[in-house]
Amino acid sequence: MRLFAISDLHLSFGTDKPMDVFGPQWEGHADKLRTAWDARIAPSDWVLVGGDTSWGLTLKQAQPDLDWLGERPGQKVLIKGNHCTWWTSLAKVKAALHPSIHPLQHDAMRLDERTVVLGARLWDPPGSPWSGPDTEKIYRREVERLKLAIEAVRKLGDGRRIALVHYPPRYTDQRTTEFAPLLEEAGVSICVYGHLHGKDHRSGFQGDANGIRYYLASCDAVDFAPFQIPLDG
Repeated sequence: MRLFAISDLHLSFGTDKPMDVFGPQWEGHADKLRTAWDARIAPSDWVLVGGDTSWGLTLKQAQPDLDWLGERPGQKVLIKGNHCTWWTSLAKVKAALHPSIHPLQHDAMRLDERTVVLGARLWDPPGSPWSGPDTEKIYRREVERLKLAIEAVRKLGDGRRIALVHYPPRYTDQRTTEFAPLLEEAGVSICVYGHLHGKDHRSGFQGDANGIRYYLASCDAVDFAPFQIPLDG
């Protein structure tokens, strides 16, 4: 099995939200993504997609972006990001998705006989530079939702355990979250996250820590191309 990752596609085929206002690197980014994706990904490959896929506010607005994702080769595991207001009930989301897209909402699934993946959104830790008045409440809720995803992955049995999340569980300034220890205790060996853009890329920890290898997958951090994650064994 080959495993790839990409996050924060920020597509806007169904609404007027061009991304080039965030810098020239975003100009024509959907075409860059399509070209790189179609060149790298085979139908049998798995791609972890870490949230913020569409700028659509409703499922109807997001549908062209979800269709675009469905047209790309490979099997995709999709989670919710903080901008995914179109993601309402899981049943409605599943009904709108191409069969090659597998949504995870604080849940888990098996990719092959040796690999299981859990999906959860997470949130900013209280006291972070980006925290707001509701941060503590949402953060506490996301801690409990991550526990649900971990319980689901444990029920799937043995195998390498991968976490697909939207917010970084670990930061380069040693800011602590409750998410990282939970993932460590769950035996997760790979964690893919997104959310961070531009100068904030440097805030997310990448590399090995306490048995987990962390990858930042935001598309502007990986030159708008899915990247392959090495799988040992």
